[in-house]
Amino acid sequence: MTGGALPEPARARLAAVLDSLGLEPSSPSPCPYLPDRDSRLVVVRPERLPASLYQLFLDLNFRRLGGVVYRPQCDGCRACRQLRVDVAGFRPNRAQRRCWRKNASVTAAVGRPRPTDEKHALYRRYLQARHDGQMSGSREEFNDFLHDAASFTEEVVFGLEGRLLGCGIFDATPQALSAVYFYFDPELNSRSPGVFNVLWLVQECRRRGLPWLYLGYHVASSPSMEYKASFRPCQTLGEDVRWG
Repeated sequence: MTGGALPEPARARLAAVLDSLGLEPSSPSPCPYLPDRDSRLVVVRPERLPASLYQLFLDLNFRRLGGVVYRPQCDGCRACRQLRVDVAGFRPNRAQRRCWRKNASVTAAVGRPRPTDEKHALYRRYLQARHDGQMSGSREEFNDFLHDAASFTEEVVFGLEGRLLGCGIFDATPQALSAVYFYFDPELNSRSPGVFNVLWLVQECRRRGLPWLYLGYHVASSPSMEYKASFRPCQTLGEDVRWG
């Protein structure tokens, strides 16, 4: 076992099981990352999803949403590749150091995901500021999307002088933390809350002795995802499901 990786045979066995199922991808829908393209997903709903099994799914380019795991399987496109940060090697760049200093007074409270009216109101304001139309902002969506959580899912709540700055949902596996979703007060955008959340997760990985931070899919040609590759050193999962 090297670099914090789980044993290759276990991942290979899971890959073989998935291949044997002959899973069919979903019907095409608009791609959230690249214009004028369609997205298709392969979805699996495991009967049980312990953290150790989810680690294997992560290393096969899957992500979790509620009780299902999924990965893109789009016609003629394999641009969505899992990206992870090397926690031990990470050194913040100048902008990231400035962001960390700017948010030195921010407090962080960690626990199980817990939906509240205050968080839902913040979630709605965040979505309205984004204007992407992908999410409705309803209470049902808020509960199902963020709080239909696995047993290994946690939430960090950031506060600033008694004000709710942002909330991050993340999964904790034996080898990593995996960022799920982060929403924040758009009026505090100048503090770069999204960058701060990733920097906090790096520190939390170090505190727990975890070698990797997974930041979800990276699409090299998508401007909205450029920030993920700025957390260096990082690795992306190739089409051969090997990290490099």
